[in-house]
Amino acid sequence: MARFRAIALNWGPTIVFNVVLPYLTYTVLADRGVSAVAALAISGVWPAVEVLGIFLIKRRVDDFGVLALIVVGLGVLSALVFRSASLVLVKDSAATGLFGLVLLGSLLTRRPLMFYFGRKFGTDGTEEGLARWNGLWEYAGFRRTQRVLTLVWGVAYLAEAVARVVLSYVLPTSTMVLISTVLPIVVTAALVAWTVMYARRSRAAAVRRNPAAFST
Repeated sequence: MARFRAIALNWGPTIVFNVVLPYLTYTVLADRGVSAVAALAISGVWPAVEVLGIFLIKRRVDDFGVLALIVVGLGVLSALVFRSASLVLVKDSAATGLFGLVLLGSLLTRRPLMFYFGRKFGTDGTEEGLARWNGLWEYAGFRRTQRVLTLVWGVAYLAEAVARVVLSYVLPTSTMVLISTVLPIVVTAALVAWTVMYARRSRAAAVRRNPAAFST
């Protein structure tokens, strides 16, 4: 029960501030005639509120909130760059392509982006859980796993975006509308399934090498 409560406290505000409130804000503003770019930018206020609130209360930066801000920023950027109606389908590919580049770029930093995703999804959000996840970074196998995950996700999203751009110029618009809706979902589902399988294999190997690091 205590673990369930910790998980609920960890994810409840995240879902509200990064999914529910931005969606409602964007929908209300768009229905009232506000441009898509302006509505998207304004909806990004909510993730910023969560990031600031967590920093003031817990003195740490929420990784998922920062990611939401990045996604909002990429969406605004792609909407500003691709304003032509003839490029609307290309615009839909820009956000995932830019996100793929962000993932690949994070490989040049001290810790790749998937490390922070894993910390959000793989812990209950408590100080103990976060500290335990951070402590795993000292193990070479764990570092390699996070970099491989980041590399694969980055390449996959970049390839998906490039494929959609190419297909948008060779396939009928009616066909591309369907592909643009289905392809990102299929790619993301495949990545999640592969990540779960790869993470389990990597964890099993890590436990065999360093059982004390994964003891409860």
